[in-house]
Amino acid sequence: MRFKLLLNTFLKVFLPLILGCLLLWFLYRKMDFAEIWNVISRGVRYDIILFSLLFGLGANIVRGWRWGLLIDTLGQRYRMKNLIYAVLGNYAINFLLPRVGEVWRCGIITKYEKISFPKLIGTLLIDRVTDTLSVGLITLCIFAFNFGFFRNFFARNPELMITFPDNGSILWLLSGFLIIALAVWFAFVRLGSFHVVQKARGLLSNVWQGVKSLWLMERKWLFLLQTLAIWTLYYFYFYITFYAFDFTRELGPGVGLVAFAMGSIGVAVPIQGGIGPWHFMVIASLMCFGVKETDAAAFALVVHTTQSIWTALCGIFGIAALPLTNRGASHN
Repeated sequence: MRFKLLLNTFLKVFLPLILGCLLLWFLYRKMDFAEIWNVISRGVRYDIILFSLLFGLGANIVRGWRWGLLIDTLGQRYRMKNLIYAVLGNYAINFLLPRVGEVWRCGIITKYEKISFPKLIGTLLIDRVTDTLSVGLITLCIFAFNFGFFRNFFARNPELMITFPDNGSILWLLSGFLIIALAVWFAFVRLGSFHVVQKARGLLSNVWQGVKSLWLMERKWLFLLQTLAIWTLYYFYFYITFYAFDFTRELGPGVGLVAFAMGSIGVAVPIQGGIGPWHFMVIASLMCFGVKETDAAAFALVVHTTQSIWTALCGIFGIAALPLTNRGASHN
């Protein structure tokens, strides 16, 4: 049991971090650190960097409001400050355990607001899917209006080109999905009297109620507006930092949107804080627009480090505020 726990901890915590750090080392191993340090120490307007952090905090506060819209459809009462603190804490937890913060977020709201955990997981799925679609739409727009960037990006990084599977591999993959689907159907239809199947049915039913929250929502327009606000704030959170460096100041909002979208794709990799993948995507994107490699590397280090520290501090505040805010409340 002890070995299994250690192995599980290694796979969830240390392996992603090691892979991210290895990618970071690979990116920076041949660069001139004296030149990078010269930019970091003398070529950055840190007052602008600090100002940009307010937009990241604003985006996460709006995310808490948007989550409340989904929970409203469950007919449950809640305190909005608990949702906001949970969202902030979510990101701090993710720095330790990638993607575990989302589960923690639902668990802490179940604890303090007595809302069904599976139903909250359902609303969280909508939250995550909406974000994935948002990044996809941004990337699609960039692809449509700036195809030359992607051609240049993949020409510079041919190792990222997708290798499509052959027909035989696709057939085996589809067969595997079909077998799994039939096995699940058989278990739920033919073995419905078993306790474990009944528990699984109940769990999935609660999750589905949470997933349906978007369709049941009365103020869908507000959900869309808040989604737009979240990603606009995230964009400014990133783009304002362009004005802190001489070599990005004149690139313009279009280039900022491209680098922002590519960085968002990098963050999707389940590594703490996107360490490594985010740096690679942003550095490679900036280089496509003529930024020198060491300058792009300095930009990535400064922006990612300051944003990570800020996210962790806000998250720690959220985690600490939850028990203080709910002191005296009944949790039985």
